[in-house]
Amino acid sequence: MTISQVARDGGTIAYEVHGEGPLVLLAHGMGENRRSFRHLIPLLVEAGYRVASMDVRGHGDSSPRWPSYAPAEVAADLLAVVRALGGPATLVGSSSSAAAVVFAAADAPELVNGIVQVSPFVAQPKPNPVMRVAQAVVLRSPRLFGMFHRTLFPAVRPADDAAYRKEIVAGMRGRMAAVRGVIVPVGPHWTARAPEVRPPVLVLMGVRDPDFADPGAAARAARRLFTTAEARMIADSGHYPHADQPVATAAQLVEFLAVVSRA
Repeated sequence: MTISQVARDGGTIAYEVHGEGPLVLLAHGMGENRRSFRHLIPLLVEAGYRVASMDVRGHGDSSPRWPSYAPAEVAADLLAVVRALGGPATLVGSSSSAAAVVFAAADAPELVNGIVQVSPFVAQPKPNPVMRVAQAVVLRSPRLFGMFHRTLFPAVRPADDAAYRKEIVAGMRGRMAAVRGVIVPVGPHWTARAPEVRPPVLVLMGVRDPDFADPGAAARAARRLFTTAEARMIADSGHYPHADQPVATAAQLVEFLAVVSRA
C-alpha cells in the first residue's frame, strides 16, 4: 500500500489508490479514517474501478490541525485529490462527509460525474440538554468515542470491527478538535447547495441506522433535494453500510456507477 499526499493550504491530505478504471473517491465520516472502506474497496476494484480513499482533514494520516473542518473545505480537499489523480470522479461521502460531496459537485461540476451520500443528515441534529452534555464528553475522549462508534452497528459487525475500532481510537489521540470540527454547524448547509448539483445522485441508508428515527424517511428527504436522485436502503445495516454490508453496498454502487457512465 502506498500513501500519497496532496498539499492544501494549512496542511496535506492523505489518500491511497487501488485498481484501474473510472475513478471513485471515498470520504469517511467523523472520527474514522480511510480504512472505513477496507471491505468495500476490493469489491469495487474487482468490478473495474480505480478507487481512491482519503483521510478527511484532521483524521488518519492527513495533517492533524486545520483552521476549519467545514464541509466546504473538505469538498475542496476532495477536488484537490481528484485533480491530482485526473478526474472526473464519482464521489462517495459517508455520514459527515456526505455534505462535502454536495459542495464539491456544485463547485466543480467538470470534475464530478456523480455523487453518493451514505447516511446523510438533512437536518442538523438537535439533542436535548442531557444529550448535549453527553455529546460534549464523548467528543473529547477517544475511548468514549470508540464506545459510541460500536453502537452504530446494531445489526452486523465486520469480523475485524474490534481491531479497527482500536485503531481509530489510537489515531484520534491529539485529534479530537478535528472530530468535533467536522460536525460544527456552519452555513450554508449542504441542503442549500443540493439544487445546484447536476450529476446523478444516489442516497444510501442502512435500514437500521440508529442515528435516525426513520432511516427510510431520512433517505427520501435527502433524495427530494436534488434534481436527479434516487434513494436505496441496505437491509440489516446500521450507519456504515459499506462496513457492515459491503457486498450489498457494492452492488448498489456498481449499478449506480453504470448509470453515471451513461449520463
